Amino acid sequence: MRRVTLFVNGKSKNGKVVAVYGTLSDLLSVASNKLGIRASCLYNGKGGLIDDITLIRDDDVLFVSEGDPFIDPQSEAKVTSGLHGAHTDWLTLNIGGRLFTTTRSTLVSKEPDSMLAHMFREKDEWGNKQDEHGAYLIDRSPEYFEPILNYLRHGQLIINEGINIRGVLEEARFFGIEQLAEQLEGAIKNSQPPDDHSPISRKEFVRFLLATPTKSELRCQGLNFSGADLSRLDLRYINFKMANLSRCNLTHANLCCSNLERADLSGANLDGANLQGVKMLCSNAEGASLKGCNFEDPSGLKANLEGANLKGVDMEGSQMTGINLRVATLKNAKLKNCNLRGATLAGTDLENCDLSGCDLQEANLRGSNVKGAIFEEMLTPLHMSQSVR
Repeated sequence: MRRVTLFVNGKSKNGKVVAVYGTLSDLLSVASNKLGIRASCLYNGKGGLIDDITLIRDDDVLFVSEGDPFIDPQSEAKVTSGLHGAHTDWLTLNIGGRLFTTTRSTLVSKEPDSMLAHMFREKDEWGNKQDEHGAYLIDRSPEYFEPILNYLRHGQLIINEGINIRGVLEEARFFGIEQLAEQLEGAIKNSQPPDDHSPISRKEFVRFLLATPTKSELRCQGLNFSGADLSRLDLRYINFKMANLSRCNLTHANLCCSNLERADLSGANLDGANLQGVKMLCSNAEGASLKGCNFEDPSGLKANLEGANLKGVDMEGSQMTGINLRVATLKNAKLKNCNLRGATLAGTDLENCDLSGCDLQEANLRGSNVKGAIFEEMLTPLHMSQSVR
């Protein structure tokens, strides 16, 4: 009994050893079952077609075909090896006069659909120009190309200081590296300042403060700080005119001599804040909390809250000597135990305001609305000459 080794045409692996018996058709039937193909032709190792079973000797190596011509397995292995080597060989790029040495695999594997991958996937397919040293010439900016090459090497976007990220983005678009271009676009968007209507965060504002000299006036007029945490910050002399400070956390902040004219402080928390000499004309602080605030300036500079909307505010325990609350609205406000000596409350709406325990000595309440106001446990008597209505 003769034995032969069968391989699929052009292959040198996964062969099958079978016994030779019967006719050539019987052997082809066995080959079909063993190799999982429709065997129709047999070739010897030199590519000769076997058409008679008597030509087969013991231990022959045969190649089974489905009708296609003979393919030498050794030449196929060489082609495969050549393709593999084409992706691992080293090459040098001359980018704008600067040389970069890398492997073909680096340029091809990470972004297979990019221009660089198409240029260097097959040798000389694009007819790339080379200099006298064999480096491939590419007329682009080397400083912007370097981060792209590093990205293709390890997949991470790293841009050294001093390199314009927009220049790297343009190079990524030019070479068709789409994933990198998306990362760069996201990085540029995140580095841009927020839109005019986006609230400014504590981190951003602290950066502004640190960059401003102490003797310079910081202008924040009309800016949006809605919901920001500005607690315990030194905010003296800052112009917050018409700024949006609604729901801000300003607890224990130093707002001495700040300008909050027509600012929106609704729902803000200013507990324990220093408000000496503050200007809050016509500001909106409805529903804000100002417990334990200090409006009293020893130098005699008075806080001005004329015309302010202070509906429902809680100012319990605040020092407000000489404060100007003329024609302000304090309806349903809590001013328990406040020091209002010499305060100007002329024309102020104090309806349902809790003034129990307040010191109103020499305060001017002429023309104020005290309907439903609570004046219990007053530290000093309230004379009728102080209030007309």
